[in-house]
Amino acid sequence: MARYQSVRDIKAWLILLLVVLMALPATVLAQQGADARREAFQSMPGTQPSFWEDAMQGVSGRTQSNSPGADTLIMVEGERWREIRNQWISPGGAIALGGSLLAITLFYLLVGKVKLEHPRTGRKVERWSRWDRTIHWFVASLFIILAITGLSILYAKWFLMPILPTSVWAAWMTAAKNIHNYLGPLFGLGVLAMIIKWLKHNFFNMVDLKWFLKGGGLVGKGHPSAGYLNGGEKVWFWMIVFVGLTVVISGLVLDFPNFGQTRETMQLFLIIHAGSSLLLMAAAFGHIYIGTLGTEGAFEGMKTGYVDESWAKQHHDLWYDAVKNKTKS
Repeated sequence: MARYQSVRDIKAWLILLLVVLMALPATVLAQQGADARREAFQSMPGTQPSFWEDAMQGVSGRTQSNSPGADTLIMVEGERWREIRNQWISPGGAIALGGSLLAITLFYLLVGKVKLEHPRTGRKVERWSRWDRTIHWFVASLFIILAITGLSILYAKWFLMPILPTSVWAAWMTAAKNIHNYLGPLFGLGVLAMIIKWLKHNFFNMVDLKWFLKGGGLVGKGHPSAGYLNGGEKVWFWMIVFVGLTVVISGLVLDFPNFGQTRETMQLFLIIHAGSSLLLMAAAFGHIYIGTLGTEGAFEGMKTGYVDESWAKQHHDLWYDAVKNKTKS
């Protein structure tokens, strides 16, 4: 009876989480629109809509009393950058992150955890070496820290600024910016090490095609065969290669502005960095779910380096057979 009550409580909390996630994008959109208008009129009080229409068209010759002699009302490129950031990147990122969490929650409610089909044997198979696990946890730890600080820079002014004392808010944002800037290059080194170490395992083959056709085990009977890495893990790896390196390279351009980058270049790479980072975070939610709550026994492999024989047979049977044959020989 207690176990049944616990399951009901978990489902109730998950349903509540769904409601919050569905409301998040709309909240961000509304708050961003109001914030942009408020910033404009606070920074230049007394302006009218016609003033900003002229400003967006680059009209020169009109001045404000607080800036006599100015020939240009506003930098059109900067205003365009702010519009893309506030009206596309920020709300789009909120939708992507919220949608990813929503999909994971629905999947968990409808499908549940993928459990072992056969009891554990107690016999362990080494899956990840100490070096593999060191690289993984180095990159994963930095990814989480950079995600928290990056999301703070992008979104926290709408959620934390209104409730925190000004001094605390200023201290946190300064710390978030510095942490993000200094840890970013270390994350880049970790990503490169990860790509070099695991590249040889991540080329697609016909086994992966069959894995995809069976939806990783969701379509038809029986779990599809897989080698050392299955098709889904390979997709995640190539996302790290293409999207992850985009995040790293754009971040380095922003981190080291002393190589002659123009203002327009910095604005462009800010958009690229924010968009690719949000995309990688949304995909990472799925990776984290599958490796923890979603699949019984998966987390043990990256925690200890070893998996149970039953897990190896079920999820990576071709790899298990190769390891077993190698041990016998």
